[in-house]
Amino acid sequence: MPEPRTGNDIGDSKASNDQPRLRAAPPSPGKILFVGHWSSSCSYALLAGLTIACLLPFSGRAFHVDDTLFVMAARQIVRHPLDPYGFSLVWNTSLEQMVDVTKNPPLACYYGALVGRLAGWSERAFHIAFLLPALALVLGTYRLAKHFTRFPLLAASATVLTPGILVSACSVMCDTMMLALWVWAVILWIEGLQPQKARYLAGSAVLIAASALTKYFGTSLILLLAAYSFVRLRRVGSWIWYLLIPVGALVGYEFWTQALIGRGLLSSAADFATAQRAFGQASRLATALVALSFTGGCTLSVLTFCPLLWSRRAAGLVAVGSALAASALILGWVDSGLRVGGELAPQALRAQWALVGTQLGLFIAGGLFTLALAITDYWNRRSPDSLLLGLWVMGTFAFVSVLNWTVNARSVIPLIPAAAILAARRLESRHDAWTRNLILQVAGALTVSGVLSIWLAGADTRLANLAREAAQRVHWQTSNQVETLWYEGHWGFQYYMEQFGAVPVDAQDFQIRPGDRVVLPNNNTEMAGLPQDMFFQQEAFLEFANPSLATTISWHLGAGFYSSYWGPLPFTFGPVPSEQYVLVRAIPSP
Repeated sequence: MPEPRTGNDIGDSKASNDQPRLRAAPPSPGKILFVGHWSSSCSYALLAGLTIACLLPFSGRAFHVDDTLFVMAARQIVRHPLDPYGFSLVWNTSLEQMVDVTKNPPLACYYGALVGRLAGWSERAFHIAFLLPALALVLGTYRLAKHFTRFPLLAASATVLTPGILVSACSVMCDTMMLALWVWAVILWIEGLQPQKARYLAGSAVLIAASALTKYFGTSLILLLAAYSFVRLRRVGSWIWYLLIPVGALVGYEFWTQALIGRGLLSSAADFATAQRAFGQASRLATALVALSFTGGCTLSVLTFCPLLWSRRAAGLVAVGSALAASALILGWVDSGLRVGGELAPQALRAQWALVGTQLGLFIAGGLFTLALAITDYWNRRSPDSLLLGLWVMGTFAFVSVLNWTVNARSVIPLIPAAAILAARRLESRHDAWTRNLILQVAGALTVSGVLSIWLAGADTRLANLAREAAQRVHWQTSNQVETLWYEGHWGFQYYMEQFGAVPVDAQDFQIRPGDRVVLPNNNTEMAGLPQDMFFQQEAFLEFANPSLATTISWHLGAGFYSSYWGPLPFTFGPVPSEQYVLVRAIPSP
């Protein structure tokens, strides 16, 4: 919803004021239906309530996917505050050091350690604590959007009501926290740049460092804000010195980890990404198409706004191109590389071509429209603001499709606030008269995106809870037996199996003895296998129905929210396979 912009909101630099406007400014808020007396305070309250209402119902959900790593590191920090990754675990197929497993800096883990010490280690305590970064992100997006558009409430609502933000904010991983720090760093930088305010710039620099030490992608803010500042002020000024603060923090972190464990973790993460991309063997074209799919799916509000932002001709051209791209991925016209499920994965997608292909085409179209927002906004305005938002979106997409170890939603979400602001800017420039009908269309687009996003967050929660339920069922069935209970697989299932005293199978050191039980999950990762010199007899087959009609992890449906190794879509709506677990008992060789 629109609100007036102050001179400080617009930017006081001559570089900004000299830019021509291609269209007349939209009417003032007083002339727009329903929102003539809407205030910033009301907007902040509404956004806070919306965010809490969307996330609080999922606060009791089980730990899921990499949540396990963050909770483990938080427990380690409580015991050894200066050695966050100084422990070993079986996360792939054999015992290894935590520093070889995690590829994120530890700031979010320190936050988790604080939560654990103060509020306990329950799932609800962690999820409520991690709701605070989500609130900071949404409220920060609103304040940031006031610098770029008359519709900051619309931009912030379009940010939170997306699958990328809601699903990620339901976790206790580092992504939402990193993005919240990112957004507030940009706010302070813009507001402190001209007239220059030392406190704002210093605060922004500290937040940039904190963002980078929460997730390494935060380091890109240094280049992004340097480019924006140079274009806005048309010179290198004293502001450049403030950007040395996060540079110094990262250099210090690299030296600290080098002294602590014998190698710098920042450079180690870069080496891992390079090696993993080579291992995946996907062609660049296939990776780019998958990145478009993840971008469009995670920024779903951009897709639902399309009828209001683009002409029918433009939408038709994008639809045709997206259909061809989806066909190329499903039919194997491009090399998609290694996939969970092996040769069965493409066969499964082709068997579900109507369901999967339709959604894939829509998501790729959404990705194209997201990139088009960044390109057309800069082309039409040629302003520092357009450059900042454009580089924000395009730079994130380049990282996801070219530099990251895999395409995943967690790497896409940094562009969502910028994409939402760009959508609001385009809506502002295309519609001068805000009629009742237009407002209803905008509300309808937000509602569709929000309902689907909450639905998906619920489906991801259901998937997480099924792993916890399976661990409880296995524990109940084996609790009266003295033999060792082993398990395969990882993620949240690993967390709960170890809570019940089960032991992970180590492919390099099989210690399974006759009489021991092993539980094998179907929808999981990094299975260590079983020793070849023993026989195994099935004792139980556990099946848990998943009636969610949506999923984030299923190679059968091509859904790979957490990694595109599972498929070319971030998520899929439709009938979902049940979760299956097999309990076997080791018996001596005959």
